This record gives sequence, structure tokens and C-alpha cells, in this order.
Amino acid sequence: MKILWVFAHPERRSLGGSLMTDGLRTLESLGHEHRTSDLYRMGWKAVVDADDFGDRPRERLFVGAEQERAYKERSLSEDIRREQEKIAWADTLVFQFPLWWFGPPAILKGWFDRVLVQGFGFGLKGPDGRTPRYGDGGLAGKRALVVTSVGARESGFGPRGIHGQLDQVLFPLLHGTFWYTGMAALPPFVVYGADRLTAAGYAREAAELRERLRTLHTTDPLPFHHENGGAYDEDLVLRPELAPGLSGVGVHR
Repeated sequence: MKILWVFAHPERRSLGGSLMTDGLRTLESLGHEHRTSDLYRMGWKAVVDADDFGDRPRERLFVGAEQERAYKERSLSEDIRREQEKIAWADTLVFQFPLWWFGPPAILKGWFDRVLVQGFGFGLKGPDGRTPRYGDGGLAGKRALVVTSVGARESGFGPRGIHGQLDQVLFPLLHGTFWYTGMAALPPFVVYGADRLTAAGYAREAAELRERLRTLHTTDPLPFHHENGGAYDEDLVLRPELAPGLSGVGVHR
């Protein structure tokens, strides 16, 4: 397998940095190829602006249209093109980050904003004229795994936990980013109580991560509905016979 590991933590000596080191060693021992994008070490620019799209006079910046034009003309900034080349090379992407304010750090959000541009990650046209997305996007065929750490205990992210069920907290990423662009979202790997983890606790979590990486190619992805698979009506509403009487993000599985 070819794995791109995107790491978004400002401290390599952290719990997250140690887990990444263990994870990459595991991939090597299994004979997999890997590349990394350590966003903080790279000094990754996190904001979309006109500098992303080359020197082209404009009266007004329409981000989506400029992304698509610059992608087709190969005039996107070099840092974006390097990341897109890594994605094209990989068949599995691992995104590792601490959960801050119920989402990834801003630097990783900026990576998604700048790299998964219209015409590459989304906004393509299929032979039938429709735009393939939610299971059929520009990155269809790839798999994506979240590796994250949270300070809270596991119970607080359970089905009735005060923080909300974790797979639903991560729904914008798992469904709205991965699945939207076609990547099959794998069940997240989560370290709870990260700030209170003991040496024994770390050994346990590292062993569990190694096992997840050993089964990376066989793990069943989250069973989201395909947009064009008949589950949704013409208004993109889930048909009433699916998850009858229920609502919320959980119905899309």
C-alpha cells in the first residue's frame, strides 16, 4: 500500500508525535510505502487567497472558479501542487491531529481548503453530466483514516455523552470531506484522556494503533449512502423508507 500521513500537531515530542513515529515504523515493517506531510514543520500556509492561483489580473476573486482554472492550467502555487501529487500517489490517507474545539486544528482545515480544490477533489463532471460526489468524487477509490486524541474521557463522547457522539462530532470531516470527495472513511482511531495517559496507557494505545494499521486494507469503511445510489430523492433528502422516523446526521449511514 501507499500511505500519505498528514500530521497536524505543533509538537513532535507530543503524544501525537510519538504515535506517528510508531505508526510509520509499523507501516515500514509491513512493507508499505509512506510519505508524510508534517504541516507545522512545513510552515504550511493555512489560508486561501489570490496568491494560490498564479499571476492573473482579476477584478474579483471567485475562489472555486479560480481553483479549477489554476488546477487545469497547472498554475496553482507549488506547495499545493506538491500535496496533490502526494494524494494522487497514495491509495490511503491518514490524518492525525488533536481534537481542538471539536474539530481539527486550523492548519489542517487550511490544508483541506487549499489542496482539495475544485476540479481535483470535487466539482468534476461525470459522463452523464452529473457531478459525482458523496462516494463518487475526484478521490474515489482511496481510503481515509482519522487518528486523533482528545482530553476528555471516552464516556463523554458516547451516544449520550455531553460532548456528542464522536463519529457525529467528526461527521463534517468523515462525510463532508472524505466521503464528499469519494474517499471511503474508515472508523476513526481515538485516544481518550490524552492529557492523563500513563506509560502503560500509551503502550496500550500504540499497540491498538499498530493493529489498526495492520488491518488498514481490510477494515470495513463507514457505510455511508452514495448520493447516486438511489438513497436520496431529487432534493437530496434521504428517502423515507430509510431510517424511518429518524433525523440527524446518523441517518446517512
